[in-house]
Amino acid sequence: MYSLGQIAALVSAAAFLLLVGALVVPILRLRHTVDAATRAINDLNDRTAPLLGNANATIENVNVALTQVHTSLDGVNIQLAKIDTMTGHAQNVTANVANLATVVSAAAANPLVKVAAFGYGVRKAAAARRNAEEDREVRATLKQQRRAAKRGEGR
Repeated sequence: MYSLGQIAALVSAAAFLLLVGALVVPILRLRHTVDAATRAINDLNDRTAPLLGNANATIENVNVALTQVHTSLDGVNIQLAKIDTMTGHAQNVTANVANLATVVSAAAANPLVKVAAFGYGVRKAAAARRNAEEDREVRATLKQQRRAAKRGEGR
């Protein structure tokens, strides 16, 4: 019949068969889990690729916009430099006009001062002449009174 070694081998084979049978179910379930995880990763890759493409496109658009802003700022800086130059020229023109106004004022004021001084001198001279005439009249009157008084004494 069967030897003890054969029975032991048969029992070992049956135990191994039971062990394999017991492990097949979890391994199959694990395979389904791995398949589901693989599908989820593939779906995630399929969905992420367009998002990353859109993000790249957005970043490129932002870079283009920043380049345009940089170009605009360069233009603004050039215009500001021109305005600075114009402001400097306007400042020089203003200073020249102020100096010219001072010169014209001095030139116009000097003759006006002379005219005013001349007018003052004429008034003073006219007043002095009037006073001199009045003084002469008063002196002449006083002389006549003294002469008349002397004549009246001598009579």
